[in-house]
Amino acid sequence: MQKIIVVSDIPTFGKVIRASVEDRDIAVQEVTSGPELLAVVAGTPPDLVVSDMQVGNMGGMAICLEIRLEESYGNLPHIPVLLVVDRRADVFLARRSHAEGWLVKPLDPLRTRRAVHELLDGKDFHDRHLEPVPLVTPV
Repeated sequence: MQKIIVVSDIPTFGKVIRASVEDRDIAVQEVTSGPELLAVVAGTPPDLVVSDMQVGNMGGMAICLEIRLEESYGNLPHIPVLLVVDRRADVFLARRSHAEGWLVKPLDPLRTRRAVHELLDGKDFHDRHLEPVPLVTPV
């Protein structure tokens, strides 16, 4: 069974992820803060971390960077991270934090499930459900 840890201080966020992906092969555990996640990960590393970009005083970018730092020290195996960002502009932050995947809110079950399965299969997932925004408004 594969284990996913969902990080968010919003209860409905974890419920949406759980409803979208949990089945007999995937178990979902929810935590409400970055420090809580790091304590859990240090004990038993999950197969995937799904983090909201805005989480208390340690957001998704900081969580991802801390995981990468611990991996570089040899304290953790590689753990894929899926960041859920609030807006398209935050994709830049997801890339900078070395997340393997990102989803742009609002979430829907099909995209969420696809992203989780891609990452669990060792692939990257970059949400492309929104049309590109032009840099210049056409006249």
